[in-house]
Amino acid sequence: MTQDSIVRRITDFANRADPYPVYRELRKTPVLHEEEGGPYVISSYWDIEALLHDPRISSDAANLAAAGDDTLLQSEETGGLPPSFLRLDPPEHDRLRRIANSAFGPPHRPHRIDGMRGELQKIVTDLIDGFGDARGVDLVDQFAYPFPVTVICRLLGVPREDEPRFRAWVDPLVASLDPGTRREADEEFARTAREARMQLGMYLAGLAEERAKEPRDDLLSDLVNSHGPDGAMTMMEVLSTSVLLLIAGHETTVNLITNGMLTLLRHPDVLERLRHEPDLAPRLVEELLRYEPPVQLVPQRTCITDIEVRGVTIPKGSRIWLVLAAGNRDPERFEDPERFDPDREDIQHLGFGSGIHICFGAPLARLETQIALTELARRLENPRLVQDPPPYRPNAVLRGPRHLEITFDGIRP
Repeated sequence: MTQDSIVRRITDFANRADPYPVYRELRKTPVLHEEEGGPYVISSYWDIEALLHDPRISSDAANLAAAGDDTLLQSEETGGLPPSFLRLDPPEHDRLRRIANSAFGPPHRPHRIDGMRGELQKIVTDLIDGFGDARGVDLVDQFAYPFPVTVICRLLGVPREDEPRFRAWVDPLVASLDPGTRREADEEFARTAREARMQLGMYLAGLAEERAKEPRDDLLSDLVNSHGPDGAMTMMEVLSTSVLLLIAGHETTVNLITNGMLTLLRHPDVLERLRHEPDLAPRLVEELLRYEPPVQLVPQRTCITDIEVRGVTIPKGSRIWLVLAAGNRDPERFEDPERFDPDREDIQHLGFGSGIHICFGAPLARLETQIALTELARRLENPRLVQDPPPYRPNAVLRGPRHLEITFDGIRP
């Protein structure tokens, strides 16, 4: 790639704080292919949505491997577990997702997520209370990062006394999946990640065996004891699904909450409005998912046959990048797309993807973010950014601040 390559600029850390000028330029060439063997980059809303629903586009890990090396591909190092359904195509994807969804939400468990509302509220309250008498915090380390881990523990059915151990395994696992922080040459870092994967896998396997003998009202029990029309998951499939929910749900929710608070601090009128109008939260979160999506692009797609997009033939076996964040600000789809507007009525964003791989944990991520931002707006007195832009994580796919230092005048009860 040349120095002026748009693909290089997408991945260049120098543009992480504000990639949107690059995306505007990218949309001028809706199907971009800069070099032989490189990805075909798709940036318009309608094209991305169509391809997310196109059965000729594969998510299978084997097809991705055959398409060649891609620095943005997330390594799914899950300690010898089979690929999660995120990395599979139909019909196997559909079977596993249906089983998982029957344990996660409607129609079989219509109240599982909404029924956690009170518990989520208490976790958020405890975290904010934990700020103590401080007049400044790192919102990532002290709030947005621990919140989703605690939630997934409660959802899976991890005993509360085991939550600290669980978090200790999650931290290096999450770090190992970030291509910007993954240090292949650092043997100690790699060893820590391998050990964490092994211990987490052993722990979940033991917990799953307990739930097979004595089921409880938790997600892990439902996954282990599912015997619907699609049959049962194997123990290995249960574990890979649990790890998927843990990893995918953690990083995206951290970024959604952090990007959300950063956006509100940059729009103090909206922040003040949320403090007085908590019912604004659902619409506000949907606009955040359009305006600052936690998943910026999807690089894990491959053509299984020749496909034509806008007159360009994408050959079989080619890699495709779907730049969700560019599509979310496409002026052909959204009026005044660069403006953050929580009253926007037409809000069919791509923040959770679309099609058969639409974000499995979206209902939980929405609820977590609505409660988190509403309580932060209500309880923090005169919150202010310490640094703008804040320091960002290196990851170009899962984009969000690594730290978000804020100050405030006090904490309301």
